[in-house]
Amino acid sequence: MSTPYPFTAVVGQDDLRLGLLLNAVSPAVGGVLVRGEKGTAKSTAVRALAALMPDVPVVPGCRFSCDPASPDPACPDGPHGAGGGVSRGARMVELPVGASEDRLVGALDIERALAEGVKAFEPGLLAAANRGILYVDEVNLLHDHLVDVLLDAAAMGASYVEREGVSVRHAARFLLVGTMNPEEGELRPQLLDRFGLTVEVAASRDTDQRVEVVRRRLAYDADPAGFAAEWAAEEGALRERIAAARALLPEVRLGDGALRQIAATCAAFEVDGMRADIVMARTATALAAWAGRTDVLAEDVRQAALLALPHRRRRNPFDAPGLDEDKLDDTLEQNGGGDEDPDGPGGGGRPPHDGGPDTPPRPEGESADAPAPSVPEQDRGQGQEQGQGQEQGQGRPSGGGEQRPVGATEPFRTRMLSVPGLGEGAAGRRSRARTEHGRTTGSRQPRGALTKLHLAATVQAAAPHQRARGRSGPGLVVRRDDLRQATREGREGNLVLFVVDASGSMAARQRMGAVKGAVLSLLLDAYQRRDKVGLVTFRGREAEVALPPTSSVDAAAARLELLPTGGRTPVTAGLLRAPQVLLFGGLRDPSRRPLLVVVTDGRATGGPDAVALAARAARLHEAQGIASVVVDCESGPVRLGLAGVLARELGGSAVTLDELRADSIAGLVKDVQETNRRAA
Repeated sequence: MSTPYPFTAVVGQDDLRLGLLLNAVSPAVGGVLVRGEKGTAKSTAVRALAALMPDVPVVPGCRFSCDPASPDPACPDGPHGAGGGVSRGARMVELPVGASEDRLVGALDIERALAEGVKAFEPGLLAAANRGILYVDEVNLLHDHLVDVLLDAAAMGASYVEREGVSVRHAARFLLVGTMNPEEGELRPQLLDRFGLTVEVAASRDTDQRVEVVRRRLAYDADPAGFAAEWAAEEGALRERIAAARALLPEVRLGDGALRQIAATCAAFEVDGMRADIVMARTATALAAWAGRTDVLAEDVRQAALLALPHRRRRNPFDAPGLDEDKLDDTLEQNGGGDEDPDGPGGGGRPPHDGGPDTPPRPEGESADAPAPSVPEQDRGQGQEQGQGQEQGQGRPSGGGEQRPVGATEPFRTRMLSVPGLGEGAAGRRSRARTEHGRTTGSRQPRGALTKLHLAATVQAAAPHQRARGRSGPGLVVRRDDLRQATREGREGNLVLFVVDASGSMAARQRMGAVKGAVLSLLLDAYQRRDKVGLVTFRGREAEVALPPTSSVDAAAARLELLPTGGRTPVTAGLLRAPQVLLFGGLRDPSRRPLLVVVTDGRATGGPDAVALAARAARLHEAQGIASVVVDCESGPVRLGLAGVLARELGGSAVTLDELRADSIAGLVKDVQETNRRAA
């Protein structure tokens, strides 16, 4: 086994270390979600935490790590008799992004369950993580149904495996730690809420600190065992402090004054539900135990709010997690109770350093706040009020007439655009597809392990052979080739590529603001339907890939907000660049079918026969069978209808900006599907 990097050797990242340590003191806090850019010691700190966790007494031979002092009465390996246990280190189990549901929760042998009436159960990762740490790197890239199962188990402390009326339950209490890079996509708000704490991490901009990070890492890589030995004393001291805080935790008193501050803070920041209040209470209690106190103070409540509330205020992908610290201080001061430290700061004061060279200091003046939202609300709809003709200094030169970016109008709810046909893509909420979850539509013989049994089809396949197999009792004689897998139909996520016209013909500021608002609305729809998105823009002389295919729709919104306009209209260049992007996206994620959304007025310029060349480029998409929609941005008394012509060449349909809000989009989807059926 490789020597882990010492936890106490991690430089900086105070919030990250504090969040992990509080969960080590009190697993009831509910885990921690670590958000931040790549290369910021997220995984290193999590893996290092396992070495600090106290040893765990377990029942010998139990695959579910039952506690010999109070074994789980429903343990599949039980019942466990009285007797001494054995101690081992706490496990850290990693959940791979590509894991199946059976790998996570375990699997039942359906064949033995039907033929022999026994529950033959193979435990999964949740069982292995019981009473330890479950680490999910890139948790935002997990399929939604896996995240649901994972967080349900974390909340209930148990895992349930159900297969056609056969069920197994086992304990699954673990410290849940997830890491993610927001640039690769966000978790849904309701899933964010299931993590107890969240911390934001970023690389230090201090030269001395960066030098120390590199120095320590090089020393560790050269001699891991020797480096760990140098930090053994610090690791031992921190391990003892965790054990002491755990022992003190039951004695910590959460008074009415602190409870009132917690409730008032959650109400002031308008968080949904009551989970935030409960998590804050548990976190404040753990903070007091970590500081060696038996009373929760206002400083504990403040720090708990900074860790437990920012991610619970996020309601759509364009909201950044964060907390107004001035508002927090005012709320605590207005609701100050009788739990203040007579020797410490008041209810709104900033927490002092806990002291000790081996423990992370509490941040002074720093919080888990994220950067400003990608699409500031104050900028939306104000494009008309901004001046024109100013040089932006961003983007490529367009050959004249470039205007600085226009703010988007307020986004609105759109009706669903879908890809025709039946796919087999990634789980999502847009187009029809064969999926692991959804309504049952038929059966087939399983390819590999059986996951969803079609009971009626299995019985029907086995019934004709019962006499030949010598059946003599009431049980059905079932063999492997009788088993039938249920086929299900649900929804898939798609790769939605936006090709946006940013040329001079679109540069009327009011119109461009409306165009950006429409694209922003479609991006919000893509986020809710679990799509990947890409963005191609064209203006001046060429097209540019503003954003390769990604799950981060807020990154697409940020690029859109900064998009300048002006110059000629190279529609052909935009349409020719799109297949390259779709090919790249298909190689990385072949399960996602593409949907092309072209946003333009159709007025191709930039050379002789520009309109004819654009039509030829559009026919390339039609030949490849790519589903497409053209959002017609043409306005004014004189309309050429070129966007509609372009849509017909693409084999898709056109919709105006006004129609994008209307019920007529339902007709648009039918038109796209009907066009595809005629082509087939």
